[in-house]
Amino acid sequence: MDARSALKPAVPARVHILLAREAATAVVIRRGPSRQTCVLGWNRHSDEIEVGQWLRGRIYERRCDLSPDGRHLIYFAMNGRWSSPSKGSWSAISRAPYLKALAFWPKGDCWNGGGLFVSDRDYWLNDLYRSHELARDDTRLRRVDAPPMEAYGGECPGVYYPRLQRDGWTLESVRSRDGIQRSVFDKPLPSAHWVLRKIAHAGFDRRQGRGAYYDEHALWNRRDERLIELPEWEWAELDRKRLVWVEAGRLMTAPLDKSGLGEARLIYDFNPLTWQSLQAPY
Repeated sequence: MDARSALKPAVPARVHILLAREAATAVVIRRGPSRQTCVLGWNRHSDEIEVGQWLRGRIYERRCDLSPDGRHLIYFAMNGRWSSPSKGSWSAISRAPYLKALAFWPKGDCWNGGGLFVSDRDYWLNDLYRSHELARDDTRLRRVDAPPMEAYGGECPGVYYPRLQRDGWTLESVRSRDGIQRSVFDKPLPSAHWVLRKIAHAGFDRRQGRGAYYDEHALWNRRDERLIELPEWEWAELDRKRLVWVEAGRLMTAPLDKSGLGEARLIYDFNPLTWQSLQAPY
């Protein structure tokens, strides 16, 4: 049976993945139910998945980044406990794929937050209004003031769009209609003139299971101008020479040739995961 035809869960897990640029590792951010988030490690050589830690709260996946060597994760999170030491929302740097903070900035609101790695040792904090308060830093990493290549505001696109462009995506167009902005990013694939297209939505169109920011995808063939729309793909990327994507809470891959997308293979199903109280090993 084609893995894509398997029965979809009623409310699939929402999944976003950060690939290390210079290592065969990745961090998976898996959300569901809405107030529970799990961070996992993915060995892209063996396709083994390891659960890191759970959070009773929200991680803003589009404001996160993974260091090129895959060792450190910078993230922005919110649990709404506004009188706690975290002030209810915070940015942090942890050892991937865990959440225990090595560097910790309590914040108190959901403007800005998170950041990008410039190198294995240097990072940029998304802090336009200087609203972070450094409470701890045991990382030996260096914060730099240089902003990303372009500015897209202080919320999710301000981190996410520069991350996409840094990682080989080209911003082709931006269109706004009915209060929704759609930014089209393309990435060439090493297969028969195919391009992976990402349509990044920003705004509130209230689709079931969608937030203010979500992506849709398509495959476009530059030679014969075929367009294969894939609106159910929540996340998609080029993992070295293979195409990988997330659909209905499942991580998938399939061969791609001149005729199109081949039979899909399931790498991992994130839907059955349930809360565990886990400690980081550091």
